[in-house]
Amino acid sequence: MSSLLTDHDALGLAELVRTRQVHPRELVQAAIERIEALNPKLIAVIHKRYEKALAEADTVPLDAPLAGVPVLAKDVHQEIQGEPMTFGSKAYASHIASEDSHFVRQLKRAGAIFLGITNVPEFALMAVTEPRHYGPTRNPWDLQVTPGGSSGGSAAAVAAGMVPLAGASDGGGSIRIPAAYCGLFGLKPTRGRTPVGPKLGRHWLGASVNHVLTRSVRDSAAALDCLVMEEKAAAFMAPRSAERYLDVIHRPLPKRLRIALTTESPLGTAVDPACAEAVVRAARFLESLGHEVEERTAPVDGRQLAQSYIWMYFGEVGAQLQSLRSILGRKPRPGDVEPATWLLGAMGRFVSAADFVARLRAWDEAAAQMETFHETYDVYLTLTTAMPPARIGELSLRWSEEQIARWSHRWGIARLLARAGLVDKLVETSLMRTPFTQLANLTGQPAMSLPLSRSSTGVPLGVQVVAARGREDLLLQLAALLEQTSLWLDVKQNPLVREERRPPTQDV
Repeated sequence: MSSLLTDHDALGLAELVRTRQVHPRELVQAAIERIEALNPKLIAVIHKRYEKALAEADTVPLDAPLAGVPVLAKDVHQEIQGEPMTFGSKAYASHIASEDSHFVRQLKRAGAIFLGITNVPEFALMAVTEPRHYGPTRNPWDLQVTPGGSSGGSAAAVAAGMVPLAGASDGGGSIRIPAAYCGLFGLKPTRGRTPVGPKLGRHWLGASVNHVLTRSVRDSAAALDCLVMEEKAAAFMAPRSAERYLDVIHRPLPKRLRIALTTESPLGTAVDPACAEAVVRAARFLESLGHEVEERTAPVDGRQLAQSYIWMYFGEVGAQLQSLRSILGRKPRPGDVEPATWLLGAMGRFVSAADFVARLRAWDEAAAQMETFHETYDVYLTLTTAMPPARIGELSLRWSEEQIARWSHRWGIARLLARAGLVDKLVETSLMRTPFTQLANLTGQPAMSLPLSRSSTGVPLGVQVVAARGREDLLLQLAALLEQTSLWLDVKQNPLVREERRPPTQDV
């Protein structure tokens, strides 16, 4: 029965349920067995709700779009009533969600059944998923490397065939980076397209949006159809599409595309040749189909945007640490969170409101520049990541750095670090491996990562495509086209799935 989860995508499983070939309880039980078998290796799922999921399987409407499909939620703002929501932090270990998030509510209405919650870095701050509270999530393609972050737990779970679809969110690449490293399809929708409530009207000032990670393009399109809702309290609402995204992907592209291409890092930092070659190969293929490809870099100041992104981190983490007082019942201390989190929070206390707002204006300037850019170019083709995935622990702070971070709130250390160029160093060290994805978050554009290549060690690499705001339809059509070609990576070739599918040898 567990082979159903690797042989079918979410819509395929829903069709089996709808035609009474399988019962939702059977799918849930198969997913439970697969999670139990693989999770000790991966640490993808950090909370399980099996009994509740089995009970829900007996009441799910069989004609729902995702009827009986087992899924997982992410441990950041995808609350399930009565279940923990810890944000990957020990400080929130006792925090229980009082109600379903709109994200979870919409997928439940579509017939999906939540089996649990997936691992994230603390407060979803890193592009690797290695929280100290739960331990590192590992990549199904190579257990020694990261699946990326912050939706690393969800990506590992989907790639390993635990579930066909898992909740994810993207505030700087957190859908697209794990998609690239795990051989999945990852779409970051337009700002305001998917729900963020009910308790919040925006995540990360609008930079972060919710969606899912999937193995197929059509599953992502179907999930987007299910998630779209009128969220009256949201700070941003994207205009509704005139038709279902699931219908759009079955139509060919409406015209020859004008494609801008770059393989240069917006920070001016190094790019791995294999990552760059993946983009060039995709561009050549699209050119062979008659589309027009031109080497052109986005008309934005990449380093200025990266700095404004880091300043957003300062403010958001500073506010998050302030809110810990209500969770802990006391003033937070350095030992309550990880050293890097504490340092970012200390910088948040140092940043002035005027400087913070000034940095955010760069987002709007870049959005206007990209709107003009897309008057000429339909899509912008880049690398998803500048480098293959790091090894587990490779990007952890050294002991000396941890000590500085833990004491950054004392003796004006945060101010001294800022004057010593800490912001520039943070931009360089934290974003040099993944400098391409933040642009779409800050401008609010939709962007996707396509699984079109592998590194020399066999780990997947992604190609990113960015479109104008509101043009998820164009991205999904392009993805559906490429999914039918030999460029598209078969996620079932990862070792955790391949070994299971290999026929047993017979004695002779």
